[in-house]
Amino acid sequence: MPKQKSTARSLSTAGLLAATSLVLALSGCATYDVTAPADARADASAAEGKSTDGKATENGTAGGDAHVDCAKAKCVALTFDAGPSENTDRLLDILKKEKVHATFFMLGKNHVAKRPAEVKRIDAEGHELANHTWSHQILTEIEPDAAKRELSRLQDAVRKITGKTPQLMRPPQGRTDGEVSKISKDLGLAQVLWSVTAKDYQTNDSALITKRVLEQTERDGIILLHDIYQGTVPAVPGILKELKKRGYTVVTVSQLLSPAKPEPGMVYRPE
Repeated sequence: MPKQKSTARSLSTAGLLAATSLVLALSGCATYDVTAPADARADASAAEGKSTDGKATENGTAGGDAHVDCAKAKCVALTFDAGPSENTDRLLDILKKEKVHATFFMLGKNHVAKRPAEVKRIDAEGHELANHTWSHQILTEIEPDAAKRELSRLQDAVRKITGKTPQLMRPPQGRTDGEVSKISKDLGLAQVLWSVTAKDYQTNDSALITKRVLEQTERDGIILLHDIYQGTVPAVPGILKELKKRGYTVVTVSQLLSPAKPEPGMVYRPE
């Protein structure tokens, strides 16, 4: 998660959609808007005067269960960063068996560029295509033009492979600021952070990964995992089994937000 702290929060008001949000002010930097998925969803529902059916919208978004309504269901979004990798096909087999859809925040270099077949399969099986930059550079530490290339290059690669353009991005290490938000807005990308991390980059112990996820998961949360690490994919069946036992409906990020549509430049962070 980013180190910056919220300094102001606007009141949630029906009709303002996801723009009604937290406002983060960075020392010496421009502000950027943040909202929780539940707040974005509630505002959109009030504005539209109706609930969502959870269907896919457009471009890189995906549906999953066409009838899920996270205003009523106990939802949690499942996301995977930094793939695809040699583990992705096995992960997709598990998700298919469990009838679960996830959001994949993919890297370009050594991943999308080398594994287009896995990218096609992620899309074909109803998962959500999302952007984790081309080479995992920290966007707040590079020049704006370089940050834009990190994002746009991945956009172009995914579009070339699938014909779809991601609408969501996750900044490496969750580090964003006003400039990154502006670039994201220009590229049509909403930013997605998380509330649950197994820190699976620190361990290959699948039991520990499972324990960490289950201890942190709450309704309307976003789970961060990495399909590039050897201990993560073996943990997924147990995680899904226990989440379902606890009454959770596992969804994509766009389903969690629906009926709100991802707003370019906005930072979505669970409370």
